[in-house]
Amino acid sequence: MVAIEVPEVNYTDYSNRQLAAVPLAFLVLALAIIGGWVVATGAPANLGLEFTGGVELRVANDASGDVEQQIQTAFEREPDSVRTIPGDDVVVVTFQASQDDPEGLANDLQDQAEAAGLTTTAVDQVSPSFASDTARTAIIGVAIAFLGMSVLVFALFRTFVPSLAVVASAFSDLVIPIAAMNLLGIQMTLGTIAALLMIIGYSVDSDILLNDSVLRRTGEFYESVSRAMRTGVTMTLTSIAAMVVMAIGASVFGVGLLRDIGIILAVGLCADLMNTYLMNVSLLRWYKFEGVAR
Repeated sequence: MVAIEVPEVNYTDYSNRQLAAVPLAFLVLALAIIGGWVVATGAPANLGLEFTGGVELRVANDASGDVEQQIQTAFEREPDSVRTIPGDDVVVVTFQASQDDPEGLANDLQDQAEAAGLTTTAVDQVSPSFASDTARTAIIGVAIAFLGMSVLVFALFRTFVPSLAVVASAFSDLVIPIAAMNLLGIQMTLGTIAALLMIIGYSVDSDILLNDSVLRRTGEFYESVSRAMRTGVTMTLTSIAAMVVMAIGASVFGVGLLRDIGIILAVGLCADLMNTYLMNVSLLRWYKFEGVAR
């Protein structure tokens, strides 16, 4: 059985500013990437069909020649995305909604595909109004989850700085994966929203473990941090390994959603390690040795 050895970190070698500098730099970079996406596209991430509306065609990958090349020339408008599902021999063609779309867009696109000799096995259409409602509901859901987590944390610890450390870490754990999604071309869908909600849970788990060890258990500060790290780092590294395996397996079998969820969770968990044991520790150390004294 493989044992995970958590190395001892000598925090006394680093000031609070040095500990917080790295996670804050990643947070600022992530916010800059998301801000750039908002300026360029009007949205903080690459939105999927559920949030934009449009048409998705599933084309059988049994035609002679290069099917993806045929798809590029079969339609009067260029597809927004073309991806292959290897296990099903299906090519998924997506057209996001625009203001100039006619009412019978799905039928028109299906007719164009069949005229080009392509076989469509399924056609899905999402109206822009329904997609807008779905996006609004998803945003409200994430906001309520984050707000509920924040209220619970402040109720548990009833002190500002330790509670702020947990909330700030969770916020950074949420923002960094969204920025990574933009860089990796992963779309924001209902499935990836679920992954982001899971990150909030993972983040709060490790941060509360650290805060509880430092604030409520007996022992010197660095001993308490080390005790929390032995448990927290082991759990997080195990979860990261599981997510990486899931992402690789899903990529091999062509399950795009599971691959995206695995990547998002792996990035979020790596961010959580950094935020919990650098930024959170720096805030707790300041609180224990300077903030309480004031």
